[in-house]
Amino acid sequence: MSKKPSMTEEELALFRDAVKGAKKLEQDTINPPQRQMSKPRKQRQFERQSSDHAFYFSDQFEPLLTESGPMHYARQDVSKYEVKRLRRGVYVPDIYLDLHGMTQTEAKRELGAMLAECVKEGTGCASVMHGIGKGILKEKIPLWLAQHPSVMAFHQAPREFGGDAALLVLIEVPER
Repeated sequence: MSKKPSMTEEELALFRDAVKGAKKLEQDTINPPQRQMSKPRKQRQFERQSSDHAFYFSDQFEPLLTESGPMHYARQDVSKYEVKRLRRGVYVPDIYLDLHGMTQTEAKRELGAMLAECVKEGTGCASVMHGIGKGILKEKIPLWLAQHPSVMAFHQAPREFGGDAALLVLIEVPER
C-alpha cells in the first residue's frame, strides 16, 4: 500500500490561516465523571442513615397531582392556605437537599433519609433541589413526596429558594 502524501508547507500554512481564531468546542453530550467534593455535615449524615428510608416510595403509584401551573400538593387534612404560604415564601427552609447529578435510586434514598432526619430533628420546612435537566427527577420527586406520610404539603419553590428547579416541602413534626 502506498502512503498518502503529506501536506506541503504551503497547504499547511493555508490551513493554519483558515483555522486561526477558532475556539475549541466544549463536550456537552457525555457527562464527565463527577469529582468527589466535600459535602456539608448534614448531607453526609443522610448518606450514612439512608439505607432503609426509601421504602415509602413506589414508582408504580401515581398520586393525583395538578398538571397545570406550578407543581403543588396538600394532604387531605392540610389547609390549602398552607400551600399558598409555601408559594409566597412565608416558610423558610431549614435544610436543603441538592439532588443534582443523582440517579433515581440515589435520589430516592437521599430523599427518604432527609425526610427521616427532618422528622427526627423537628425540621418543619425543607427545600429539595432537583434541577431541571432532562426533567426525570423533576417529574419523580413530587410523586415520591406525595406518598410519604410526614409530608403535609409541597409547592414549587419561590425564586429565592430555587424556583422551577426546587420544591419547598412542609413536613409534619411530632410534638415533643
